[in-house]
Amino acid sequence: MNIHTPIRLTPAETALVETYTAQVGDLPGDGAVTVTRDRLLNDIKTSGLPTRRVEAWHYTDLRTLLRSVPAPLAAAPSLAAIAPLVEGAQVLPVLHGATDAATSIDGVEVASFADSLVNGTAAAGLAALDKDDAIGKINGSLVRDGYSIAIPAGSTVEAPIELQALHGAGQVHTRFPVTFGAGSRATIIERHHSVTGEAALVSSISDITLEEGAEAVWIILQEQGAEDTHLGQIRVKFGTDSKLRLFVINAGGKLVRQELRIDVDGEGSELTLRGVNLLGGETHTDVTLVLGHNVPNTNSTEIFRNVVFDRARGVFQGMIRVAPDAQKTDAKMACNTLLLTDDGEFSVKPELEIFADDVICGHGATVSDIDGNHLYYLTSRGIPENKARAMLVNAFVAEVVEELEDEKLVEALEGIISAWLEKHA
Repeated sequence: MNIHTPIRLTPAETALVETYTAQVGDLPGDGAVTVTRDRLLNDIKTSGLPTRRVEAWHYTDLRTLLRSVPAPLAAAPSLAAIAPLVEGAQVLPVLHGATDAATSIDGVEVASFADSLVNGTAAAGLAALDKDDAIGKINGSLVRDGYSIAIPAGSTVEAPIELQALHGAGQVHTRFPVTFGAGSRATIIERHHSVTGEAALVSSISDITLEEGAEAVWIILQEQGAEDTHLGQIRVKFGTDSKLRLFVINAGGKLVRQELRIDVDGEGSELTLRGVNLLGGETHTDVTLVLGHNVPNTNSTEIFRNVVFDRARGVFQGMIRVAPDAQKTDAKMACNTLLLTDDGEFSVKPELEIFADDVICGHGATVSDIDGNHLYYLTSRGIPENKARAMLVNAFVAEVVEELEDEKLVEALEGIISAWLEKHA
């Protein structure tokens, strides 16, 4: 007979359990939602957070790295929305995890995610994706609010929509299910920003559904505080002939895990994924991609550019799976890193699992310092060395940002990157 011995919870795991126990009567949700929350929390209690023995978490031992979890604030801090990243963007504020019920956007269906928790329609979506889905378990157990958004079929939303998630200390857990209707066009900016220097635990999951012929641009901009833990996950499902341009920029946080779980289920669909990781101080930032090409005739390209200063550590794990029926798949992935310090680290693990024979797939990775010839070229023309280095680093990351093509969006993101480099370089 096998006897299961309960694990000894770490301080962080204990804090998560105590947070749930203290709030369970106050968390929004009907019976089905509460049952799902209980099951997710029980998984944490019995199995604990993942360690390096779990392959998907090998480079980010969450059980060790997450040493403490701040207690939720007794009262939400007084916050106000800030200027949008792009002038003219339509802002949907999420202030310390709470949405504004009065906020609306013409031609777009917007509702509080708390409403779908209360009426139970959110129950099925709260489930973890697999047994190692720590982010899904934490968020599903503790999520309180967010926005549910539907872009109507055939519509074009001209101005970007900014999901502006601002927070203070404590804990914040949000969710953003978004559906792009058939033939629709829209740009959404998912912006996470800390307004204090105190530690916070933030979890956020975005569920994106692209219906037939939809075209979307989705920007994730993470600017957490130097003591914050950010656990983010984006889940994407493609319809036939749909297109997504997904851009991820990490420019903050002490412990960051950004997961991209993408299923290409629509024939003729296309994914363009670009990312920039700006790592300084003692941050640990992990971007993990699991991309499944599940049907024939689909395309994807993924390029990440990483800059490492100080004692920072970065991780990129990229898995592309091509199903047996996914003939004519064209998938390419690259990860390029500038390692500008002797004390920093960057681990890269690109993977391909191909079960079809008529495909074009490839991956590559590089880690290096600034090219001495490039630096010499600039300094020989009178440019000071520190300025020359900054120019080369800027050019390294700006190359992928410029692929967004939207001039205002490119200019705004380049401003974020330049400000970060000026502070850390």
